[in-house]
Amino acid sequence: MDFDRTEYILAPCGLEQELKILFPRKKSLTIFEIGACEGEDSVKYSRLFPEAKIYAFEPLPANIPLIQHNFLKYGVRNASYFNKALSNKEGQAEFYVSSGRPDEALESDWDYGNKSSSLLQPEKHLETAPFIQFKDKIVVETITLKSFCIANNIKAIDFVHMDVQGAELMVLEGAGDFISSIKVIWLEVSKVNFYKNQPLVADVKKFMSENNFVLIKDAAHGIQGDQLYVSKNYYSNLKIFLIGKQLYLESLLTRALRKPGFK
Repeated sequence: MDFDRTEYILAPCGLEQELKILFPRKKSLTIFEIGACEGEDSVKYSRLFPEAKIYAFEPLPANIPLIQHNFLKYGVRNASYFNKALSNKEGQAEFYVSSGRPDEALESDWDYGNKSSSLLQPEKHLETAPFIQFKDKIVVETITLKSFCIANNIKAIDFVHMDVQGAELMVLEGAGDFISSIKVIWLEVSKVNFYKNQPLVADVKKFMSENNFVLIKDAAHGIQGDQLYVSKNYYSNLKIFLIGKQLYLESLLTRALRKPGFK
């Protein structure tokens, strides 16, 4: 097992193909990275969309200096960070802090253990990734997505990247009626309870459907993964169909190009 922070940050954005189809590169987008950890993906989005305004939210205080360092190191000037947890209510909440490193991990600057912290108490996570430990529990400040947008005069969000370890619907519930002003959401989903009372794939799908979102990319393989939803408030059924068709054709081409002997 080998990961390197610099290699990850400099690698292409995992959703680059999809986002280039959905948004013009030079557009002044509003992007939220919720559960930013060390801010690596915000750095990627800042390069992909240099005219965007990026808001990175990370509740774990120990990760804030890492975000600061990465933003400075990679010259990020269009992103701001906030040491807060987005949730379905404002106030304070317990936050379960993860740590740990697998025995087989090679020496690098990659922190394997700081990416599983959650507002929810761990459950199956303790079995599926036993090297991850939850030794500490802290109290963090919580805000809602709607209240933040009102306070900062944000009228709409173009793209939300969310990795909040089981608290996805808590964040989206906190959007209230503002959810109709979000265009695209990329979020983690699970088929098992890594955390107690977390919503599973079917719960997320039901919520998204009820709020006029359509699934256009499903990268949830095995027991967990990510899904990309677009809002029908901003994309017509025809547009969604054409986007899906283009992504499908490009994925076929990509797989063909990887086959030995393809010319």
